[in-house]
Amino acid sequence: MTTATLAPPISAPTVAPFPSAAVAKDLRSELIEVVKGEASIKGVALPPTLAAIGSTSFQIDSLVVVSILCVVEPILGIELPDSVVRTGGYGSVDQALAHLLPKIEACWKKRTGGK
Repeated sequence: MTTATLAPPISAPTVAPFPSAAVAKDLRSELIEVVKGEASIKGVALPPTLAAIGSTSFQIDSLVVVSILCVVEPILGIELPDSVVRTGGYGSVDQALAHLLPKIEACWKKRTGGK
């Protein structure tokens, strides 16, 4: 009598969920640093808390935002296209995050097959 061993079932590779908290944290931090630097150069007073700075009206240039996308690329494991950034920039850190996070997530899902 011959016995056969069964091979373990082949399962699809598991894809980690989109790391939204880490991406948002790092982008917010970099954007706030940009705003602080620009405000210092222009002599503009900013609110004392990071949350208040995030919601303060302050123009953030799109080219600056493109340059800081590299901060989250190691977290995502992909290179982000410049097209995730809105031409003309953003009016606040919070506005930038509200626009960028869904775009970055969509790009990540497309490239990784993530959920």
